[in-house]
This record gives sequence, structure tokens and C-alpha cells, in this order.
Amino acid sequence: MIIIDGSEGEGGGQVVRNACALSLVTGKAVRIENVRAKRSKPGLMRQHVTAVEAACVIGNAECQGLHVGSSTLSFTPGSVVPGEYRFAVGTAGSTGLVLQTVLMPLLLADAPSRLVLEGGTHNMLAPPFDFIAKCFLPVINRMGAKVEARLVRHGFYPRGGGRIEVDISPAPLRPIDCLERGALMGVSGQAIFAGLPFEIAEREINVVRRNLGWSEREACIRELPDDRGPGNILLLEAQFEHGTEIVSGFGQLGVTAERVAKNAVGRMLGFLESNAFAGPYLADQLLLPFALAGGGSFTTVKPSQHSLTAIDVIGRFLDRRLGFAQQAGGTHLLTVR
Repeated sequence: MIIIDGSEGEGGGQVVRNACALSLVTGKAVRIENVRAKRSKPGLMRQHVTAVEAACVIGNAECQGLHVGSSTLSFTPGSVVPGEYRFAVGTAGSTGLVLQTVLMPLLLADAPSRLVLEGGTHNMLAPPFDFIAKCFLPVINRMGAKVEARLVRHGFYPRGGGRIEVDISPAPLRPIDCLERGALMGVSGQAIFAGLPFEIAEREINVVRRNLGWSEREACIRELPDDRGPGNILLLEAQFEHGTEIVSGFGQLGVTAERVAKNAVGRMLGFLESNAFAGPYLADQLLLPFALAGGGSFTTVKPSQHSLTAIDVIGRFLDRRLGFAQQAGGTHLLTVR
């Protein structure tokens, strides 16, 4: 059994998700101690429990220590069975993080699968649905598999209630190189809100238009029905020839709309000024599929502690060497050997 100290490195929930996914793919049992030890609320949260439960269901796995607040988790995999599955987080916990846990095992299965995931679709500390659908999955589809995701209903924190549907057509993952993002083809921004005053979204979009110089056509406001909220997210999108980057900002109590927008604008400006294919969050998500493909490379910005921790976990299961090397101009090249 592989033993992982969850307090090492970044010390968050990504360790649990990647470890369970890799366990199902490799057939190696794993025990994780000090789960999420570096978080303000250590141990498993509801969304982590749902993610591991989903991994148990699709992979006929046995698990010990699977409850909210648990600091130790033992996971013994069985055989992955493709099919139709529905998993509900039960709160605004991220549907995207549940998807991350089961996607790779199902991509490498011997038949198609369909997932219905219910919970949060747009909440802090997790990639929003738009990022998964437009930034991450297109790269996965270039690697040989086919994954289609649909947003049926938005789910904001703390209410949740969102729903996404995912169709997975598996195939062996082939190595690819994502070194150049190409020319900028277009930009767009949306301030999405539900059950909140219109002026919040209006103030966010005004900051975007003023600081990025985007037109009214490029940066707009979208109101959802009140029963989808309360909630607010600002999405900034840059489409390139070979990829897309989405930066998000979430409205929250005690943070002005202007501050939310300025933080998002600053991150988008930083990415636009670089030549990297992948931003920091996309780089995190690409490490596992690239490792499973057994090769390939991509350029990114300065690697995060999140990415370095993911590389360490991958190395416990796979005989792969992943490493970042700084390039001229400040980008970093990730290679898999």
C-alpha cells in the first residue's frame, strides 16, 4: 500500500482526488494520512467525501475513514466499470472536483460513460464549469478521447443546486505538445448574477471595460433567475488559436465588486502578457492526463505549489518523470518522460 502524508507540499484536497484516480488506474491501494492538514478546516469536506464515494462506485473500491472531518483515508481499488452514474454533493461543493476524481479512470475504461453531477458549478476554490468545458476538456479531446460537458443549471455557494452532464467516450491518451497558444482570436467577459442587486454585476463590468479596454459587446452582464442564487461570478475569457484561458472572480460578503473585478483583471493581464499555453490552474489539471499519456509537454507560467505537489503524488504511482524547466521569456516548460 502506498502511504501519502497529506500535509506535505500544498496539503490540500487535490492529493485525495489524484491519489484515488491513480489508484483506480494502476490498481495500487493507497493510504492518505493528515488529509488537508494545511487547510483552515482540516480533514475531508463534503465534496471530498462525494468525490471518493464516486471513485468507490465506479471502481468497486473499498474505503476506510470516509466521512466528513476524517484525517486518514484508506482506498483499495477494484475494477473500473463504465456506465451511467449520478452523484450529488448535497451542498455547494464542487461538481468539477468530483469530475476530476473519476474522469481519468473512465477515460481509460473499455466503454462509454455518462455522468450527472449535482452541487456547486460556480464556487470559490474550484474551477467553474466554464473553465472545465472551454479550457481543460478541449486539451483532453486532442489527446484522443472525447468528453462533452453540458451545464444544465448553475449552482452557487452556499445554496448549490447546480447540475452538469458529462458524456465520456474513452480512448488511450496519446502524448501531445502544447507549446504555443497562437494568436489572440477574441476576448469576452461576463458578470453573472442571481438573486442579487443588478449594480453588483454592473460595477464589475465597468471595471473590466475600463481596465482591459473591452467593449460593451465583449463585456456584458447576465442575470439568472432568482432561484439560482444568491450568487455572482465574473468570467474573463481569452481565446487563442490553440487554446483558451478563463479567469474568474467570485462575489463574496465583505469584498466590493470593484475588488473582485480588479483581482480578476490583474490575473488576466498577467496571462495576456505571457506567452504560456496554460495558466496556473490549467497546468494543475493537465499534469495527470499528460502523465497517463506517458509523454508530451506544455508551457505554463511559474508552477504553483499545487502543481509540484501533484507531481509528487503522480510519482508515487507511475514510473514517469515530470519536471518544469524555466524558458527564455519567463515561461516554464513541463515535460513528461
